[in-house]
Amino acid sequence: MGLFYVIRHCEAEGQAPGAPLTAAGRAQAERLAGQLAGLGLRRIIASPYRRAVETAEPLARRLGLPVETDERLVERVLAGESLPDWREKLAQTFADPDLCFAGGESSRQAAARGMAAVEAALAAAEGVPFALVTHGCLATLLLRAVDPAIGFADWERMTTPDVYRVTVSGPESRVDRMWSGR
Repeated sequence: MGLFYVIRHCEAEGQAPGAPLTAAGRAQAERLAGQLAGLGLRRIIASPYRRAVETAEPLARRLGLPVETDERLVERVLAGESLPDWREKLAQTFADPDLCFAGGESSRQAAARGMAAVEAALAAAEGVPFALVTHGCLATLLLRAVDPAIGFADWERMTTPDVYRVTVSGPESRVDRMWSGR
């Protein structure tokens, strides 16, 4: 059995890898740290994108843990160029996990990349809970790997931040949304 938390980063100033959290995002990260500090986390692994690392830092400070980064947790690239109808295209990739736009990743490719990070962390966890701090689309794809009923509508409902508890226990694995936004 394994237990981990998937955390979507707090409010950021943009989508670029170097985009920092906004002032509201920094306050969210502090609130998040307060709500998650008692979960017994022994490891925090984040996407190297600045907004994910800044989301993880207050929790790491409270717990006296380092923020580890893993490139496999970066956001999924939908396409190599900006798509004016990107939401529709994203929805299509949830319906067809092998659909891949030029310069991008399919849902299946992105999920496999992210799940490789999850599986490595689970193997090293020895039953101790850990947190992954990532991005909305990749987080949804990770959750979908555990619960195939999760899809595009769940991505649309996701907030910044958002937190999901994932309990892995063979066929009994489950995903529970934890973030109340308060």
